Amino acid sequence: MKMFRPALRKAAAQAAAAIIVLGLFTSCGQRETTKTAPADDQHVITLTKDNFQTEVLASTQPVLVDFWAAWCGPCKMVAPVVAELATEYAGKARVGKVDVDSQEELSRQYKISAIPALLIFKDGKVVDQVVGVRPKAELKAKLQKFVEDAAPATAPPKS
Repeated sequence: MKMFRPALRKAAAQAAAAIIVLGLFTSCGQRETTKTAPADDQHVITLTKDNFQTEVLASTQPVLVDFWAAWCGPCKMVAPVVAELATEYAGKARVGKVDVDSQEELSRQYKISAIPALLIFKDGKVVDQVVGVRPKAELKAKLQKFVEDAAPATAPPKS
């Protein structure tokens, strides 16, 4: 009987390890059911395949687009920064959010493979892209470059 004990211990350890691993996989797969963008800011546009053409591609202003998901921790970290930029650049640039879970077609179209992904559009084209959490100053500098390019040139003062 004593010679079976090590085998039983090994089997019990393997079973416990399998239960732990299965528990980790199932908890990682659980997602929040919220499908709407956080209502942190009135200047952030919720983008869908239905309004993307008019809100982003046809915009005369640069557009910062945040591809995000409700279950994404880093996306939650970037959200307040995106909302702040939307407020700071109101009237100079547009800021929108695309929920990658509900807007899979847009995610595929722009080849989003990691989130948060922030794309800057100008004249209907992607002109810059950032993936992951970045400091506000870095995002602001990238957006500012295209806001300055979009500003109309002022006529020199008459002498």
